[in-house]
Amino acid sequence: MSNSNNVTKLFRFVFGIFMVIVYLGMAYLLAVNFFDWADTTLWNTIRWTMAVIFGLYGLYRCYRQVTGIDYYRVNQDQNN
Repeated sequence: MSNSNNVTKLFRFVFGIFMVIVYLGMAYLLAVNFFDWADTTLWNTIRWTMAVIFGLYGLYRCYRQVTGIDYYRVNQDQNN
């Protein structure tokens, strides 16, 4: 049982790091207009808004990853 728990923790750790990279990478790509969206006020506003949202959520996931906060596991453990 302990080995299965270690594999699950390792998978959650690797997946968490991967998702942090995805969110921060997406924020960067939107910020530098990698997708070559039209250069209008509306699309620039949408692009920068999404870049900020992805960046902030990526930083939030990074914070949760570093501190070890795992809401699903905490809530499940409290119910048992």
